[in-house]
Amino acid sequence: MGLWQKIIKNPYRWLIWQWMGGRPLTFQLRDLWHRGEYVWIMVLIAVGVTMGHHFNWIEVLKYLAVFTLGFVFGHLFWGKVYIANQRGG
Repeated sequence: MGLWQKIIKNPYRWLIWQWMGGRPLTFQLRDLWHRGEYVWIMVLIAVGVTMGHHFNWIEVLKYLAVFTLGFVFGHLFWGKVYIANQRGG
């Protein structure tokens, strides 16, 4: 079965599981985070500074609240021991 046939048959499965390496996208992002934590932190700080200079403060606080809730829930419900190159399943 060709690549396009797989994508058309089940686009969600291809996007989440087969995109670049056959591992879940969340595992790949977690690996990237652990390889360059300081880069990610600097990018997040830069985004925060940019938003602070170019947006209304109420809007920035709304985005910050959504990010904080996602961060907290991510650690409470989905936080697990990090295993490098973990396979899904």
